[in-house]
Formats: sequence, structure tokens, C-alpha cells
Amino acid sequence: QVQLVESGGGLVQAGGSLRLSCTASRSIFSINTMAWYRQAPGKQRELVAAIASSGNINYADSVKGRFIISRDVAKNTMYLQMNSLKPEDTAVYYCLATIMTKARYDYWGQGTQVTVSS
Repeated sequence: QVQLVESGGGLVQAGGSLRLSCTASRSIFSINTMAWYRQAPGKQRELVAAIASSGNINYADSVKGRFIISRDVAKNTMYLQMNSLKPEDTAVYYCLATIMTKARYDYWGQGTQVTVSS
């Protein structure tokens, strides 16, 4: 079991920056993949960025060059640095931790609202 708590959301003007944090209730060292997803009103949840325990990183095309995903194992925390924010980045952002043992286990955070005003 892993509990995830997101923080750092808020209201920001277009062009601004925010940093989201996702803190886990246990060590993230052995978590296979951690990721940020987002869901805008009326839209499906979509992948924003993911980071594997190997260090491999993937970004959605819409955020490449603007967002940076990272993790601090010592703090059991994953981050999403969001720069050059656009109104279309407005969404609830969710943290996901995936553990692969004999089966796949997904753990979600409760989400944090990001609103970008034009």
C-alpha cells in the first residue's frame, strides 16, 4: 500500500510557473514508475509525465520543453516543475505510483487543482 499526497496547485497567470509535489507514505526507491496525470473538465485523464526507477522519463508532447519531472528518493517525493503555463494546462493534476510484483498495483493521489488564467 502507498498513500500519495499532492500539493502545490493553485491559481497562476499564463506564462507563470508552479511546482507540484507528490509525497509518498513509504520509500519510493522500489516504486517502478511514478507519474503525473491531469484531467480537465469534460475530458479524459491524460498522462503528463512519468519517471521510472531506472531514471527513464517520458513527457506528453503538449508539455515537452515546459514541464520537468523529478524525484527525491530521500524525501519520498516526486515533483513536477511547470513553466510557461498556458490556460489549456488548467486541470486537476494527479499523482500515480505503479508497483510491479506478481501483478500491477496502481496507487493514486487525491489530486490538486491547477488553474491558469489568461
